[in-house]
Amino acid sequence: MVNPHHVAHWYPTAAYLYILGLDMLALAWEYLRRHPDYRLDWMRHRRRSQAAQHAALRWGLRLLEDPALDARDAHPAWLPGNAAVVQLHPDHDPPPDAAVFAFWRIPGHKQLLHDGKGLALIARSPGHCSRFALAPGLEDGMAVVHAHRGSGGGGAAAPARCHAPVPDAALAHAMPRPPPAALLELHTLQALDATLAGASLREVGEGLFGADAVADWYSDGGLRSKVRRLVRRGDALMRGGYRRLAQLAPLEKGRFDKDAKRP
Repeated sequence: MVNPHHVAHWYPTAAYLYILGLDMLALAWEYLRRHPDYRLDWMRHRRRSQAAQHAALRWGLRLLEDPALDARDAHPAWLPGNAAVVQLHPDHDPPPDAAVFAFWRIPGHKQLLHDGKGLALIARSPGHCSRFALAPGLEDGMAVVHAHRGSGGGGAAAPARCHAPVPDAALAHAMPRPPPAALLELHTLQALDATLAGASLREVGEGLFGADAVADWYSDGGLRSKVRRLVRRGDALMRGGYRRLAQLAPLEKGRFDKDAKRP
């Protein structure tokens, strides 16, 4: 039987269903916002702009974001370099069939925000999340070229003219994540929350897979191993592994060690 003191927010799996539709940057935020040290930095520095900016850089952000906000409401301003972000620039020498920036033709729910450096546009629709960095001077109806960072060339942006409307071209890069991978993230985050709340491995297993599944907990080594792997994976992603999801450089060794003391 799960201890009721541990159940508050992590036990209902339905509360995590939104995880199934998140892209990698949104998942990175879900893991980062759970880190106790990040939450402490938010509490200490959020009202001190210079200190907040310095603290944000350590986490791979331009600005600190409220860890109480999940990926549906948060707008973390990640440091640049992610290949999923399409850069849009005015085309100063457009061909006759140049693509045009058409804000209202971009499908999905659109969010326009300033990330501390420039304008960013996020468009979400079922199974898709498109992210754009808008260059200064770009206006609706302008001829536009887009660039995105590839895996080659040292991460440099590769410009290319679009011969189809920008929204359709960009969405071609926003493939939905495979359901098994999405379910893994859901279970990992739920297991991480349970562990942070003080739940035992058996309680985590019951919350994720049901009371019947853990009836033979002590004889079912496979289930125990599965739960243990989920807990370890969640902890690793929270303690720096999220940077891989956000395509950020890894932290120097030891920064997120469990026993490391804050200065």
